[in-house]
Amino acid sequence: MDVLVTILQFLAVLAVVVMVHEFGHFATAKAFGIKVNEFGFGFPPRVIKLFHKGDTDYTINLLPIGGFVRLEGENDPTHPRSLASKGIGTRFIVLVAGVFMNVVLTIALFSGLFMFSTEELRVGQVAPGSPAEGAGVVAGDTILEVDGKSVTTFGQLSTKINDNLGTEIGWLIKRDGAKQLVHLMPREVPPEGEGATGITISSVGVQRSLPTRTPWESVYLGLDHTWFILTSIKDEVVTRIGDNQVPVDFVGPVGITQLTGEVVDEGGLISLVSLAALLSMFLAIFNILPIPALDGGRLMFVILEWVRRGKRISPQKEGLVHLVGFVVLIALILVPATYKDIVRLVEGNSFLP
Repeated sequence: MDVLVTILQFLAVLAVVVMVHEFGHFATAKAFGIKVNEFGFGFPPRVIKLFHKGDTDYTINLLPIGGFVRLEGENDPTHPRSLASKGIGTRFIVLVAGVFMNVVLTIALFSGLFMFSTEELRVGQVAPGSPAEGAGVVAGDTILEVDGKSVTTFGQLSTKINDNLGTEIGWLIKRDGAKQLVHLMPREVPPEGEGATGITISSVGVQRSLPTRTPWESVYLGLDHTWFILTSIKDEVVTRIGDNQVPVDFVGPVGITQLTGEVVDEGGLISLVSLAALLSMFLAIFNILPIPALDGGRLMFVILEWVRRGKRISPQKEGLVHLVGFVVLIALILVPATYKDIVRLVEGNSFLP
């Protein structure tokens, strides 16, 4: 029963994230008069056609690991009301709309969390000999303020630390219900594997039934947290590439399902919403990459057409590139990732860091 609940939770999160993405393509296509043949959850083969409205079939498909909007003539401009028959600007907007909607969803989910929850930044580990240890910070402490300013998000804490490298600052912490002020100096050049202060942080959310912040403050924090995660991902990828490490360790559908169960066990609804926000962001990042068959790959053909002053690649060649790209994508990413997920499960390893 627990496995079934986990699978249903995973499918619910995936459905929201994917359908919001596909709705971006769907809504902009409809707005520009492009015929939408099908709006489907999951990948074919088709399981059931829910209903037909206007020009569009709304369907559920067998493989519940994504979704799609099938537009008329995606590569063939000779079709009436086709995507390919539209101008460069229109096609650009339709193709980026899915990524845009995922970014909006990420910000909205984070903003909702900030509005209906309070967040505490708790110290996980303290490195020996670090500034934090020297100041008397211990695992389990809650960080309330840095340099006299309240901090409730990773982004706020990171900004405060980076703005005061080499300068002594005060931290207001809470331990066993009592508050105390400690002073430490973030290091400009920390040892490898340690941060400027020598601590790891976990964020603990507490759900509230009434708003804890104003809508504007919540949206600001949602934007700030989204930007912080984006820059953190960029910094991590750049660091890994610079160190000749594998930049990304993909998790497949099996892994995401297991991760969903672990997240719910760890933090309940708040953690599940956070996971949905992160998945939405990663879907946006992944889809905008210039890989054939993805939105970013199709955008590259539109940009190339613009650079060539309206001279487009033949529909047959473009279609072949996307088809081959899709097959390679499945073969090199989803299949190995799923295999690694199953190995993790068999070995009893957690998907949480």
